[in-house]
Amino acid sequence: MFMLKPDSNDLRFPPVELASPEGLLAVGGDLRAERLLEAYRHGIFPWFNPGQPILWWSPDPRAVLFPAKLHISRSLHKTLRQQKFNVTLDQAFRDVMISCAQPRRQYPDGGTWITAEMVEAYCVLHERGLAHSIETWHEGKLVGGLYGVALGGIFFGESMFSTVTDASKVALVHLVRHLQHWGFSLIDCQLPSAHLFSLGAEQIRRREFLKQLEKSLPALAAAPPWRTQADLMIF
Repeated sequence: MFMLKPDSNDLRFPPVELASPEGLLAVGGDLRAERLLEAYRHGIFPWFNPGQPILWWSPDPRAVLFPAKLHISRSLHKTLRQQKFNVTLDQAFRDVMISCAQPRRQYPDGGTWITAEMVEAYCVLHERGLAHSIETWHEGKLVGGLYGVALGGIFFGESMFSTVTDASKVALVHLVRHLQHWGFSLIDCQLPSAHLFSLGAEQIRRREFLKQLEKSLPALAAAPPWRTQADLMIF
């Protein structure tokens, strides 16, 4: 197993082809912005439970969502037409992360893999204009959302949450519509789930994902504004 030294000036990761069959590539290191960005640029992401050392992953296959393949069910179409949610971008990044970190009843261990250290690390990326959130509000209360990292023409999705039915799905639809408008080619979903597959996500081989990275990272000439545009959300 490849061990990373914390606070080292050497931010390189081993080739992703050396990952275990489960996708585990390296252990240790730190969550500095520079190391996180180096990881994302090479198809690697951190994922570990509280009390564990930092674990770095590059699974094969990889779960992704091509924006044009987003699937909106009839019931979700109805929710979107009702416009009962207000959706914003980058208005409550830390709150979205903290909400994503709350225990989840469907997981035996609570699913609380987003540590305080991770919250602070991604807030640094947010302050640098590289990590973003999409918030869903109902009657002035934050009820859903998601966050991730945007580099070039790829959005690396990290986590989502919902306390009201369809709130996170509405956030995802808004994200996809805006990413399409801005010229993004791919959303990295990292790991498969039935929830993501129901929204149009699929799995591709790691080598294909790396080709997408190479093509899409330098794709955008300028960073998008990360402001909501109501005219994109007509159903």
